[in-house]
Order: sequence, then structure tokens, then C-alpha cells
Amino acid sequence: MHNDAMLTVTDLACSRGERRLFSGVSFTLKAGEWLHVQGENGAGKTSLLRLLVGLSPADAGTIHWRDEPAPAAGFHRELLYLGHHAAVKDELTPLENLRYAAALDGIALDEGIALAALARLGLRGREDLPVRVLSAGQKRRVLLARLLTRPAVLWVLDEAFNALDTGAVRLLGELIGEHLAGGGMAVLTSHQPLPLPGGRSLLL
Repeated sequence: MHNDAMLTVTDLACSRGERRLFSGVSFTLKAGEWLHVQGENGAGKTSLLRLLVGLSPADAGTIHWRDEPAPAAGFHRELLYLGHHAAVKDELTPLENLRYAAALDGIALDEGIALAALARLGLRGREDLPVRVLSAGQKRRVLLARLLTRPAVLWVLDEAFNALDTGAVRLLGELIGEHLAGGGMAVLTSHQPLPLPGGRSLLL
């Protein structure tokens, strides 16, 4: 489906203040491939992901998407980024949260698709409750339902497996696996082993 999609990173470098976090980072991702970014706290994992999605400028190096410098026109329509501190709005319901996120992306979200996504994430019967009454784990599941409602080729997920119970970890692994099998690609950070076959590791 996305066989012509490719992310190419060449000699990327990033500093925080006077300290160089990393340099010479290079990799290529093609359809169906994923990368596990690893490193100690403060090594620059989140900074690297922010560079990839265009939220921060690099000190050096290049990022190309479909052989065009990123972020090129259309890049963000093919991207789903869930940052380390990504959250849902407590005053909205799970269904409203998904619709709100879709509206920010300029997407008209079908209610049936949204309800099916919430059901897949184990939230059937809680679609119309205020998010503030849900448990922390259920709030994370509302956020992760975006993976099923936001069409994107490239998933960039920062510590998406944090604060998930065993069942949710397994489910997220299944969702990422299905995304890859459909020709998508993913860049992930995680402090724990990932329930995904294959993939490459980048140590910062």
C-alpha cells in the first residue's frame, strides 16, 4: 500500500545548550520496517523524535521523506506522532477526544470508525464517559485509539508502552504489527523489550 514510502536520515546531530546529545545518526526506513531508539535518560531519544517530525531543528544532517527534504508538503498528513507527554482532554469523552484530535488534523472522523477503535482498545461502554473518571491505563488506551483513527504511514511513538498493563502492551504490539504488515513504518522509543518481531535498534 505504501511501498514507495521511505524515511532517510543522514548524519543528524543535535545539541542541548552547550552539550552535544548525538551526532552522525543515519538510518533508512522502508515500508514494513521499524526502528527501536534506545539510550540512557538524557541521551537524546525524545530530541531525535522531535527532529524527525519537524518540531525542532537539527544542528546538522538531513531528513528526507519520499526523497524530498522533510518536512515537505504533505509530510505531516502521512505522520502520526505521539509524544512522551501526549495526553487526552479530561473534560471530553473518549469519543469526543478522538473527534477533537481528528479535527485538529483536518480529518472528518466517522463515528463508527471511532467507536470501533475504542472497542478494540477495550473501552466499549465507556465511550461517552468524561475521561476524568477513567483510570490512568484507560486514558492511555483512549490516546492509543488514535492509531486506528488517524491514517498515517509513519508512526513516531515516544515511550508509548509506558504505564500500560500486560494486556495493553500486547495489544499495542498487535496494532503496530498490523500497521507494519500493511506497509507502514514506525520509529519507537521504549525502556522495555518490545513485543514486536524484527526491527532494528539505534543506540544513542
